[in-house]
Amino acid sequence: MTVLAMKSPPAGEPKRFSDPAAAVAELQRLYSEATDFLRDSFAEIARGTRPDVRYRAYYPEIRLTTTSFAAVDNRLSFGHVSTPGTYSTTVTRPDLFRNYLTQQIGLVTRNHGTEVEIGQSRTPIPLHFAMTADAAVTVPQEGVLDFPLRDVFDVPDLTTTHDEIVNGFDYRHEDGSGPLAPFTAQRIDYSLARLQHYTATAAEHFQNHILFTNYQFYVDEFIAFARAALAAPDSGYTGFVGPGTGIITDPRAEIPPPAKLPQMPTYHLLREGSAGITLVNIGVGPSNAKTATDHIAVLRPHAWLMLGHCAGLRNSQSLGDYVLAHGYLREDHVLDDDLPVWVPIPALAEIQIALEEAVEAVTELQGYDLKKIMRTGTVATIDNRNWELRDQSGPVQRLSQSRAIALDMESATIAANGFRFRVPYGTLLCVSDKPLHGELKLPGMATEFYKTQVARHLLIGIRAMETLREMPLERIHSRKLRSFEETAFL
Repeated sequence: MTVLAMKSPPAGEPKRFSDPAAAVAELQRLYSEATDFLRDSFAEIARGTRPDVRYRAYYPEIRLTTTSFAAVDNRLSFGHVSTPGTYSTTVTRPDLFRNYLTQQIGLVTRNHGTEVEIGQSRTPIPLHFAMTADAAVTVPQEGVLDFPLRDVFDVPDLTTTHDEIVNGFDYRHEDGSGPLAPFTAQRIDYSLARLQHYTATAAEHFQNHILFTNYQFYVDEFIAFARAALAAPDSGYTGFVGPGTGIITDPRAEIPPPAKLPQMPTYHLLREGSAGITLVNIGVGPSNAKTATDHIAVLRPHAWLMLGHCAGLRNSQSLGDYVLAHGYLREDHVLDDDLPVWVPIPALAEIQIALEEAVEAVTELQGYDLKKIMRTGTVATIDNRNWELRDQSGPVQRLSQSRAIALDMESATIAANGFRFRVPYGTLLCVSDKPLHGELKLPGMATEFYKTQVARHLLIGIRAMETLREMPLERIHSRKLRSFEETAFL
């Protein structure tokens, strides 16, 4: 068997930086050099025959070395490491993550009084991920070329595309360094590609505040809100993006439907610094909820909320009432291997207060009167949409023992994945049926409910996000989400 010679960009010596902006500029230089090399090499062989060399380029990386046990401000939930040692992370798309990287590098260099080292890692960049920056070029399927693509280029490697850092304890990279960030570059690249596929919008349009819903009605209202916001000079919102569209700044502009609706239609109300709001229609079911949050998590949003419909479980509830989740009965099963059901998913005070204050502001009800339309309690999430068709003795007993007041198919999944990925989370649902009490979700009943409640429910979620946007990052990213051993980067 002939071993092909390796051809790579020149390997320079790592450089040390105390200036975060300069460090990110070096990351960008290294990344551009590597991906340009791979794209140019592929373009060259695509026009000819099988090459006699193998092409390889590497992700850039950040390294931090600390030697002191000197205490860091214990109020901080991120921006520092807990013990001396060497920590590293591979980096992709520095252009997309420029603000995040600048902020996180600035925190660790300031808190530890040291520099970071920027250089090439030993993790190859898969050709497929290097090509995503150029929409005009695609990597062919296996068998199209006269030779196996993986003989000449690196392809995605599932052994390094995983969640061992966020799921585990005492994780170490192959060189013995600890993790500096929660995701490796290849894990991020994988999710960026999946986001484009599922949402039909580019990763750069996602905002730091994410709303999830399970109904198209919310999308219609979100578009109406976006038009009004763009028409208001002092709103601060600068544009709107939907599936398959460019950035729309004219509130009167037509928003054409995409030629093919993606699995999870996503809409972005843009604001400077990605401080706007993204709405994702994840559809129905915990599998979709996990898929969406698995991939959005790599963008490191500041909060995500579930706004959807649920079954009210108490006879005292009425259609249109709100449910503010402060606990979850997890029977969705999609996260059992990553986050066991015995792990508690705590309510986050900052999120809960923001949601309750938003309900008060929109409904103009306060204090004891708020109890007329909102209950706080446990939300049960299940994976069987037709649970009503089963013998009710078992399910109803579990629901009663858990003190559940509502049931849906997404909320606990979104909250649990927020907990797992250290993304602040919350849930505000709206009662759309009461199956245990004979009020099923039927077309005639639902129409009036949708007309009167969806707009108000969405506005509550937007108001809550606008409140959270004004909070300092160190307050919204609670220490409750941090484990014994955490990465320095958020």
